[in-house]
Amino acid sequence: MSNKKSDIKQKTLMVQGTTSDAGKSTLVTALCRWLVRQDYSVAPFKPQNMALNSAVTAEGGEIGRAQAVQAKACHLAPHIDMNPVLLKPNSDSGAQVIIHGKAIANMEARFYHDYKTTAMQAVLVSHQRLSEQYDLVIVEGAGSPAEINLRDRDIANMGFAEAVDCPVILIADIDRGGVFAHLVGTLALLSASEKARVKGFVINRFRGDIGLLQSGLDWLEQETGIPVLGVLPYLHGLHLEAEDAINSAQPLSNHKQLNVIIPVLPRISNHTDFDPLRLHPQVNLQFIGPDQIIPPADVIILPGSKHVRADLDWLKKQGWQDTINTHLRYGGKVIGICGGFQMLGQLI
Repeated sequence: MSNKKSDIKQKTLMVQGTTSDAGKSTLVTALCRWLVRQDYSVAPFKPQNMALNSAVTAEGGEIGRAQAVQAKACHLAPHIDMNPVLLKPNSDSGAQVIIHGKAIANMEARFYHDYKTTAMQAVLVSHQRLSEQYDLVIVEGAGSPAEINLRDRDIANMGFAEAVDCPVILIADIDRGGVFAHLVGTLALLSASEKARVKGFVINRFRGDIGLLQSGLDWLEQETGIPVLGVLPYLHGLHLEAEDAINSAQPLSNHKQLNVIIPVLPRISNHTDFDPLRLHPQVNLQFIGPDQIIPPADVIILPGSKHVRADLDWLKKQGWQDTINTHLRYGGKVIGICGGFQMLGQLI
């Protein structure tokens, strides 16, 4: 094993996606676990994460939920160096900025753009520490590297890859449709040096006859000169905690006994807290979005919020106050979590 480890020429590998939710978190998690099984010491890393769902490390610092899951895949305890910059939106144009696990300020987007050069230093310090401790660091990008309006001072995708001089795997979700356009279009928007970093493609969530896909794979490799490293199947029932997007899919069951509804607040926080209910075979859990009809339920849960007063005003405008009063009058139950619990009080 010592010879195999001595052959490592590049300690860092980055996974970037053509879109959000392309499968970056899943692929990084899988690579981490596989490499650990090959007896490498591995650490996950995400330079910058924007999400309202966070995990807390043993030291009390906040990092993205995906990095906590990836740490588990590596048989490691989550650490603040695995996600040195975490942005938790608290308005349409601003976010709470968390550096090395600690909230430092609330910043508007324009001000944070200027702050990125400082944030990059925190990113590079954390990456260096992990590189010194582990054989390999598997990095997850954010969103897409082709967001040309965000390329200046980028710390989340190619800006980081260029800074640490690491190779990149580009993953795309075929289940969304347009996978070849996603991959070729992303490449077209990269600079020459960034394109050279892309060493392979991975196509995610494929279902059907792989033989019918082969001609497309052949064309893609011929067109770009970049190999397709793998095609990942659509995994029904796969559950990894979401970073931001609400997953409303539930296991099929004919024996659901408890109906639970949750309003999707504009600034909902830590909605993955409800995953155990969503995945329970006897619970019918529904997230109710803006302007949707509010169905009858046994339990209403008010979730956490990054802006309690604004989300309480939104609830009232959406008719939830009258719905909750009627629900209670007929014996229904209401639970509040974190900011949702504050909303149930007399004053905020």
